[in-house]
Amino acid sequence: MSEPIIVCENLVKIFKVAELEVVALQGLDLTVQRGELLGIVGSSGSGKSTLMNVLGGLVRPSAGQVVVNGHDLLKLSDAAQSKYRREEVGFVWQQAARNLIPYLSAVENVTLPMTLAGRERQARQRAGELLDLVGLAERRDHRLPQLSGGEQQRVAIAVALANRPSLLLADEPTGELDSTTALTIYEALRTLNRELGVTILIVSHDRTIVRHVGRVMAIRDGKTAGETVRRAQPTPDPAGDAVHAAPHADEHYEELLVLDSAGRLQIPKAYREALGIGDRVRMELGEDGTLVIHPAVAANESAAGDKTAHAKALRGQGAKEEGQARSSLPLGLRFLAPLRERLRRRRL
Repeated sequence: MSEPIIVCENLVKIFKVAELEVVALQGLDLTVQRGELLGIVGSSGSGKSTLMNVLGGLVRPSAGQVVVNGHDLLKLSDAAQSKYRREEVGFVWQQAARNLIPYLSAVENVTLPMTLAGRERQARQRAGELLDLVGLAERRDHRLPQLSGGEQQRVAIAVALANRPSLLLADEPTGELDSTTALTIYEALRTLNRELGVTILIVSHDRTIVRHVGRVMAIRDGKTAGETVRRAQPTPDPAGDAVHAAPHADEHYEELLVLDSAGRLQIPKAYREALGIGDRVRMELGEDGTLVIHPAVAANESAAGDKTAHAKALRGQGAKEEGQARSSLPLGLRFLAPLRERLRRRRL
């Protein structure tokens, strides 16, 4: 296997707002192979957009290690970081206004980054090839108001790839599109990934993205928490007994939990609630090689529980003895005893 294009180890990013510190990434680990088509999902505030900004060189990491195509992003100078953004990374944003210049045609938008980089000689040819790959060869001379939202987003993808970056980052590229149009965007990204071999990372809230990419990484609380891999369902060959994975066969998805570099494991919240798991578990290695996790009570909670149970038992015994003592008193003294006790407490 070739060397990974992205390696993140114990990646940390802290944002400071006045006196407040927000830890957006909390020791995240991630490895992406060259030429991979990867989805990244997570709820709002999970850290997925921060990860994209770090990988894109838009913000500097606070600690840990992040290497992209041989570039250590923690050690880049300001000038080297600007060059990295220009040459190594392409961006596709959710809003078309951030991707394109409205008064230019589609081909002019794609040509512009190459012109600014001093690559004018083959800019027009490269722009035509990219627009053809995203299915817009016949719309190359149309301006933005003449293009639909999906077409604008496909032009934006072509613009992002104009200078031949090694990494394409797409932040919610289908967030403002309907489901039918979103399929054309995913198809365009798959085609570019297959034809150009470019590594593509897509951030999304939509967990059904696994149908359109090779695998999906889930981020929770600033860490990688799970992975879903799409696999073709093996089917028997009708001509013989051989088993093969047909390209259009039914697919199944395998969900995996991710261990970080220290061996830590995040158990999904739904599992913890269903099994009553608190902040302690017991782990056993089964005879068949399985790993078994049982809910457990912390030592301090167990001691506190024992003390509580003991105190309740003492109170119960005391009440029983007091009741027996009272029942042996004459009727008048039974009423006077509580009264004397209240008067004694009031004097104290």
